[in-house]
Amino acid sequence: MAGAAPDPGPPATPGQGPDWSWWTVILLKPDCLARGLTGPVLAMAGEHVLVTATRIVSPTAEQILDHYADILPLSDELGIDVAAELHRIYVGHQIGLALGYGPDAASRLRAVLGHRDPAIAGPCTIRGCFGTDSLTRARSENRLIDNLIHTSDDTGAVPGDFARWYGPGHITLLRPSPAPGAAP
Repeated sequence: MAGAAPDPGPPATPGQGPDWSWWTVILLKPDCLARGLTGPVLAMAGEHVLVTATRIVSPTAEQILDHYADILPLSDELGIDVAAELHRIYVGHQIGLALGYGPDAASRLRAVLGHRDPAIAGPCTIRGCFGTDSLTRARSENRLIDNLIHTSDDTGAVPGDFARWYGPGHITLLRPSPAPGAAP
């Protein structure tokens, strides 16, 4: 999508919220920021969705535990204290946030993230291109893997991700930016 004006999407229906199928929430993990990869990773994402509403935030433990609620029960299976690892990785560290906009935004961007293990992610994916960690190394060091980026799992997850990271007071962000040179 780089250089092209995004399709404006379906018209808004009065009295209804946004069409979440056109949106995804992008979370750049602390390892991405620590390695100075915010620009390159968002640029690669921007080849597939319009990236907007970027910001750097310091997440709370509550936000992180809510965001990763699906893996909290896996401590025994993974052999690590998942909650403690999430706290170590995120609390006191900054993350990047952005919104991605375009048709089927969540599924389109998830397809270019690459496998959660950067060591086996395809070379043309974000994790395959920029990742340096591996699941094998992380397991041997009794920690969670560093894999740079997370995005909304699917369209159904976008409203919760948006509420968690941006909040209902920022609903006006869910309007695509006009194309360069376009009249407002």
